[in-house]
Amino acid sequence: MILTWPADLPRPERPSWQLTSQDARRKTQSDAGPARYRRRFSSAAKLVTLSVILTRDQKAIFDRFFHEDCAEGARLFYMPDPTTDGWALLTSDGTPLLTGGGVPILMAARWLCSWGDQVPVETIHGQVEFKKSFNLQVMP
Repeated sequence: MILTWPADLPRPERPSWQLTSQDARRKTQSDAGPARYRRRFSSAAKLVTLSVILTRDQKAIFDRFFHEDCAEGARLFYMPDPTTDGWALLTSDGTPLLTGGGVPILMAARWLCSWGDQVPVETIHGQVEFKKSFNLQVMP
């Protein structure tokens, strides 16, 4: 069974967001001229660095999810894609698409993730909040 990111945790904050693709190329240096590249493997993961600001209760949920549910970060889990999930579907001119009842239609997307090389780092944020910074690998 694959775990699911706890719904009680907030969306990642925007300033810490960083996404890059895993390099799927193999570099070959020639005797003369520029290096050549070819594919090393057919699919590459996305590497994401992010952070969340948590209340004390949310910190307990996050810690339990990482340490117990994910076995110290060893298990895969599904996470809502923060760049897509819950955002309104828009027309070409930026107007939200609405249902017959006038409610915006929201997009849904999720990632299959593994914890990255950096285990979560915790810092105190403000008076009573905690900031958890971590890396994820989003599976292709």
